[in-house]
Amino acid sequence: MTGDNWLVLGILAVSLILFIREKPRMDVVAMGVLIATVLTGLVDPRAAFAGFSDPAVVTVWAVFIISGGITKTGVADQIGLWMMARVGDSPTRLLALMMVTAGVMSAFMNNIGAVAILLPAVMSICRKLKIPPSKMLIPLAVASLLGGNLTLIGTPPNLIAAQMMADAGIEPFGFFDFAPTGIAVLVVGLLYMLLIGRHLLPTRSSGSEVAESYDVRSYLTEVVVTDKSSLVWKKINAIRFGIENDVAIVYVRRENEVLQQESDRRLRVNDVILLEGNQKNIETLSQQLRLRVRKNLQQNELDKELEGEGKIVEIALSPHSLYLGKTLREIGFRSRYRITVLAIRHEGEQIVSRIVDVPLRLGDVLLVQASKSRIDALKPNPHFIILDPKPARRDRQPERAPHAVIVLFITVLGIVLLPREHVATVMLAGGIGMVLVGALTMEDAYQSIDWKSVFLIAGMLPLGMAMQTTGTARLVADGIIGMSGGSSALVTMTAMFVLTTLLTSVISNAAAAVLLIPIAISAAVSLSVNPQPFVMTTVIAASSAFLLPIGHQANIIIYGPGNYRFFDFVKVGVWLNLILLVVVVLVVPLVWPF
Repeated sequence: MTGDNWLVLGILAVSLILFIREKPRMDVVAMGVLIATVLTGLVDPRAAFAGFSDPAVVTVWAVFIISGGITKTGVADQIGLWMMARVGDSPTRLLALMMVTAGVMSAFMNNIGAVAILLPAVMSICRKLKIPPSKMLIPLAVASLLGGNLTLIGTPPNLIAAQMMADAGIEPFGFFDFAPTGIAVLVVGLLYMLLIGRHLLPTRSSGSEVAESYDVRSYLTEVVVTDKSSLVWKKINAIRFGIENDVAIVYVRRENEVLQQESDRRLRVNDVILLEGNQKNIETLSQQLRLRVRKNLQQNELDKELEGEGKIVEIALSPHSLYLGKTLREIGFRSRYRITVLAIRHEGEQIVSRIVDVPLRLGDVLLVQASKSRIDALKPNPHFIILDPKPARRDRQPERAPHAVIVLFITVLGIVLLPREHVATVMLAGGIGMVLVGALTMEDAYQSIDWKSVFLIAGMLPLGMAMQTTGTARLVADGIIGMSGGSSALVTMTAMFVLTTLLTSVISNAAAAVLLIPIAISAAVSLSVNPQPFVMTTVIAASSAFLLPIGHQANIIIYGPGNYRFFDFVKVGVWLNLILLVVVVLVVPLVWPF
């Protein structure tokens, strides 16, 4: 091995460790990789920074814009409502229809968006049918990941693979070349979930009463305003003691009248206030403000009180929320939205105390209570997903839906009919087309792009280049061939699937594709066989990131709403990965012979 080989492997090892630790962020690590490849002389600076204009990168962010247009016009929402109308009362029908819907949507839009759009509808149906959401949400994520294998634009690994094949002088995959194997793995995933997987899923959060799955009783206390209280005659919406004391007003009850926390009405003697917060803090505050503590509510009383006095719902953070990593205190959530957060489901735990200081992460679910008008006002907010039956987003433009569908159809037709080198151009034209027909504005287009993914891919591409130019990919490929017997293409392809599956479980599937596709191509060249089945196997494995919850954002986003634990994904995913391994090894060589 040369010094350059050791440098490449060193940078690879450090980046993998940082990816697994998730500190710093993946896109920051990718930028560090780019800088390292330039400073060590592995890649020319011009070539390194050319990754930002690489056709695969351009196509990825164009896909996000087109997906944003489909979402903004309400096309995707209508698909979710269509699904709701056809489920009936059958959990089996829900599972099958949901997975097919998610799979098809993911073939033409990013899979994270497909999950985010279908999540409220699935949660609503689960509550209606009294089905635990934990029985449905992992299948939803699995279907979205497998559905990305249906088309060229379904997932970033497919685009990266096609571009790397073209760069290596190999006939790249076309738009629907992924369909034969993609349909096979999606059907197998569906059958697995129907016959085996759903029996391995946990039973949590029945959804019949939203508050039942959160232990908030000890943090809700009723107090009565006495004639000596300093709060008498103060406006309800002007009371700010919650900011300093971590106590919030849920509502005020006056005889047969209920006043929400945003009301500008003034407090009177004998008004009953429901406070949310630590009981000790509430008792201290009551003594200071001359409030009489009345009682802590029992669960049955709590359900009745909360459901009767406004609206109680769950909300999740959207994948592109600017609030990720911030606390409710930093956001100023109470003062900004006039909504009370009763509890947070955070990394598998229910948090009901000191919730204002919990850094929010993707997958967290907030149990909130407010008036219907306040909840409705939150629905257009791009930072949140309201886990409610009918999102009815006011920012949708349904009158532009036909235009968006036409743009999508023309874009797909262009990719199919025009030469392969024009894919990025056609996709970019499709994204601009969405803006020109009014499906979304340029500001919406910029917001719809997952810039983290763009920078991740662009930053990792130089390392992929260095692996090729230094011969490191060939060395790793020869090592894999040696460990797998030295001569069998089928065994080596199997080893590539296993390696990719394990790697994509702990790092981004796009990063895994950038690192492993050069190795797959080199392995095929070393064996003097067709590289196409090796690349196809690698991209399918890169989309099989359901072994761990951290493997893909589609898993993370359903983690909280499903009330899952870390091992739930392992228990379901390990068997599905093994079954898909068998399917891929049998089907891929039939479609793409060695």
